[in-house]
Amino acid sequence: MQLRPLGKTGLSIAPLVFGGNVFGWTADEKTSFDLLDAFTGAGFNAIDTADAYSRWVPGNKGGESETIIGKWLKRSGIARDRVVIITKVGSDMGQGRRDLRKAWIIEEVENSLRRLQTDHIDLYLSHWPDPETPYEETLEAHAGLLKAGKVRAFGASNLDAGQLQASFEAADRAGLPRYGALQPEYNLYDRAGFEGPLADLCRKEDIGVITYYSLASGFLSGKYRSKADTEGKARGGGVARYLDDKGLRILAALDSVSAETGAAPAEIALAWLMAKPAVTAPIASATSLAQLASLTKAAALTLSADQMAALDRAGA
Repeated sequence: MQLRPLGKTGLSIAPLVFGGNVFGWTADEKTSFDLLDAFTGAGFNAIDTADAYSRWVPGNKGGESETIIGKWLKRSGIARDRVVIITKVGSDMGQGRRDLRKAWIIEEVENSLRRLQTDHIDLYLSHWPDPETPYEETLEAHAGLLKAGKVRAFGASNLDAGQLQASFEAADRAGLPRYGALQPEYNLYDRAGFEGPLADLCRKEDIGVITYYSLASGFLSGKYRSKADTEGKARGGGVARYLDDKGLRILAALDSVSAETGAAPAEIALAWLMAKPAVTAPIASATSLAQLASLTKAAALTLSADQMAALDRAGA
C-alpha cells in the first residue's frame, strides 16, 4: 500500500481513511472489531473518530466510538505505530457549546486518550469553529499537547478559507505552530465549500486534507434512487436532499463510468476524490465486510481523464 504524506505533519496515510462514526451506532462492537481487522489487514492505516461519536444515538453520551477503537487496539495486538488514530475535540459534550477553550482541550484530550487506551493521538483536530475563543488560545493548547507528546500533529475541521487563513496569521503572530491538516466536507455533490479558495490555500500551504461525507451519507453508493429507498434507513433523512436533478445527473455519470470500469459507484466516487490534487485521502465508513471490501478497491482504481471530466461536469 503506497502511503501519502499528510501535508507537513510528518504523518503518512493510505489513500482511504476508515470513518469511525459508525462504531457504537450502526456497527456494534464485534462488527467494529471485524471491520478494523479487515481494514488494517488490507494495508490501510488511518482511522477517524471524534469524542462526540456517537452522542446522537439515544442512550449514548459520546466517546462510544473511541472506546471501541481503544478496545480493538488492546485486543488486536497491532503495533501502535502501524495505525494513525485521528480524533477531534470541540463538539458539545454536555457543556452546551462548541468549545475550543484551552482548559477544555487539555481536559478532553485526557478523556480521549483514556477511551482510546493509548498514550498519544496521531492527529488531533479542532472539530468546529468556536467564535468565542481566540485562535491563539486554541493553538496554544494544541502546541502544549504536541510538546508533551500527547499528540503527534494537529489540525482543524470545518473551517472556510478565511478562517483557516486567520488561524495561520494568529499562529504566526503568537509564534505558535499552525494547523497542519484540514477535514472539510467534500464529495461529488457537495463541492462549493472546498473547491476554489479553500482548496487553493491548502495546496499553497501544503495542508493535508482528509475529506468527510465523501460518499454523501451513502448517496453516492447508488443504493438510494428514490425517496422510498431512504425510508427506515439510519442515514435516510440525510440522503433525501441529494435526490434532485443534480444528484440524479451524478448517479447517471457514476453508472456510466461503472459500466466502463466494472467498479461500483462508491468505489468510483472515492477514486474521484483520491485523484484530486488537493486531497490526501477521503474518509468512508462501512458497516459490513462486504461494503468494506468494495470501498478498499477504490485505492487501486485509476480513472481516465475523460471519466474524471464526465464526473466533474455531472456534479458542477
